[in-house]
Amino acid sequence: MINRVYIKNLILFDEVELEIDKGLIVLSGPSGAGKSLFMNAILATFGYGISEASLCEVSVKKPSKLKNEAYELGDELTIKVLKKDKARYYLEGQRISKKALNGLFSPFVQFLSVRDKSGFESRNLIELIDNSLSAKDKNFKKMVKEYRKRYLNYKLKLEELEKIKRDENRIIELIEFTQFEIDKIESIAPKVGEDCELMKIKQQLSRIDKVKEALESANDIFRVEESVSELYRLLEKDNSFFIDLMNQLRVDFEDIEILSDELSEVDIEHVLDRLEKISALKRRYGTIEEALAYVELKKEELKGYKNIEQDKSLLESFIMMEFSELSVLSNRISIGRKRHALLFENSLEKYLNELKLPPIKFIFTKISLDSLGEDRVSIDLNGSKAETLSGGEFNRVRLALMVVALSGVENGGLLILDEIDANVSGDESIAIANMISKLSSVYQIFAISHQPHLASKATQHLLISKSRCKSHVTILDKKGKIDEIARIIAGEKMNPEAISFAKKLLI
Repeated sequence: MINRVYIKNLILFDEVELEIDKGLIVLSGPSGAGKSLFMNAILATFGYGISEASLCEVSVKKPSKLKNEAYELGDELTIKVLKKDKARYYLEGQRISKKALNGLFSPFVQFLSVRDKSGFESRNLIELIDNSLSAKDKNFKKMVKEYRKRYLNYKLKLEELEKIKRDENRIIELIEFTQFEIDKIESIAPKVGEDCELMKIKQQLSRIDKVKEALESANDIFRVEESVSELYRLLEKDNSFFIDLMNQLRVDFEDIEILSDELSEVDIEHVLDRLEKISALKRRYGTIEEALAYVELKKEELKGYKNIEQDKSLLESFIMMEFSELSVLSNRISIGRKRHALLFENSLEKYLNELKLPPIKFIFTKISLDSLGEDRVSIDLNGSKAETLSGGEFNRVRLALMVVALSGVENGGLLILDEIDANVSGDESIAIANMISKLSSVYQIFAISHQPHLASKATQHLLISKSRCKSHVTILDKKGKIDEIARIIAGEKMNPEAISFAKKLLI
C-alpha cells in the first residue's frame, strides 16, 4: 500500500506531495488535466512504463510476502526514480535495475487500462486457471512445474536434432575436408624447431664454395709449421702455445672438411622445398606448434562428425519417449484445468450477474504440445468471443476475473485502474463501482474515473485540475467531492439537480 507520493517536474506538474489513504483512491478531473500522467508516474516507480518526472518517490508499506536477500527491507519502503539523461531506480536508497524492481513488485501491483485490449489471450487465461488451482492443490502446482521444466529440455533436444538434420547434408563434405586438412599437415610431418635447422643449413649451403676456397688457402699454414717451430727452438723460446694453436687448427679444419663433405651430400632442392612447405604452414597457422595443435583439434572434430549418426539415433529415441511422457503429463494437467475451470465459471457467475453480464464459459481446444501443455483456452460470453466484446463488456469481464482470482486474498497489494468504468451505462457503472468498492477492502485501488458512482465510493478523492498550463492535485473535502461529482454529472455548468444527486450518492 502506498502511504505517500512525491513528484517533481512531471511535464504539466511542477511539484506534488500527497499522503495517501487506504482503500479506494479516485482520480477525476477534466480531460487533458494530467490524470494519466500522474498515474503513469506512480506506475513507473514499480518498473512499469517510462518515468517522465525528474523525481518520483513513493513510500510503501512492505507486502508481507515480499522478500529479497539482496536488499535490506524494512516495514515501510521508499522507492525513488530519478531522471536526468536516463532513469535511475532506488529501493531504500540502494540502486536497483528497473527489471529487478518490477520483478519484486509485479506480484503485488496490477494495472488495468481501458486502452489495454489484452488479458483474454490463451496464455493469460491458462495462467489465471493454473495460478488459482495451484494455490489450492500443491500436487497440481508440482505437476505444472515438472512439465514446464521437462518441456524446456525437450525443446532443446528438438533443436539439437534439427541442427543435426540440417548439418547432415554437409557431413560427408565436412569429413572429407577435415581429413584433407589433417593429411596435409601430417604429410609434411613438421617437427618443432625444424624450420630453424633448415634455415641454418640453407645459409651454410649458400657459402659452402667460399668456405672450401678459404680452407684450401688456409692449409698453406701447415707448410711453414716446421720452420716456425725450428725458429723458436734456435731462439730457445717456449713454443708450446704455437704447437697448441696448430693442433687446434688441425681439429677445426678437419671439422670444416667433414661439414663440407656432409653439405656436399645435401639435396639443396629438398631443403628449399621443405622450407617452403613449413613456411606455408606457419603462414596459415602461426607456428609449427599451432599447426600440430590444429591437427589434434581436427581429429577430435572428425570423431564428432563420425559420431553424429549415433547422436541422432539417441536423440530421436529420447525425443520420442519424452514426447510420450509429456503427452501423458499434459493430459493430466488439462483434466485438472477443465475441472477447475467449471468451478471458476460458477464463481464468476455471481459477479458477472452483479455486473449485468451473462455467465461465461471457458472453451478448451486441444493443440500440439507447447510450454503450457496441450490446451488453448478462450472465453464465450453468451455466444460472443473476447474479440467481439464491446469495450464495456470487455472491462467488466476482466474485472470479474480479477475479483475471483483475488478471492481469499488478504492485504493483496495495489490495483491501478485506468477508466475501467468507461463505455458503460448507468446501471453497469453502479455495478462496477460497487464491485471495486468491495475489492478495496483487500486492495488499495487507484482508479481514474469519469463516472459519478465510482467517485462517490472513494475513500480519498483526488481532483486533477489545470490552470495556466500547469496541473495541480487537490485532495477534496466533502464539499469538494459534491462539486466534482456534480461536474462529472452535468459538466462545467453545474445545476441544482446535479448537486442534489451528488449529495445523495455521498450519503
